[in-house]
Amino acid sequence: MNSNDDKTPNAPPTDTSGNPVNVVKRDLQDDDTKAVDEVITPSSTRVKEQDAEELQRKVDEIERKVADGN
Repeated sequence: MNSNDDKTPNAPPTDTSGNPVNVVKRDLQDDDTKAVDEVITPSSTRVKEQDAEELQRKVDEIERKVADGN
């Protein structure tokens, strides 16, 4: 443990004026984090399988159209 840990243990976050900041509320209101959350939060395997099946159906449909000459 370094000496900085002893000075302010578990100190709440503050803004530049020294007022406490509710970081959870601020982050929930921040729309810029949505894309980050989607990248970090893994999708379930089932969702990925459903996406793959849907893509395969579309590929099959396109291949049928090409084979028929349409």
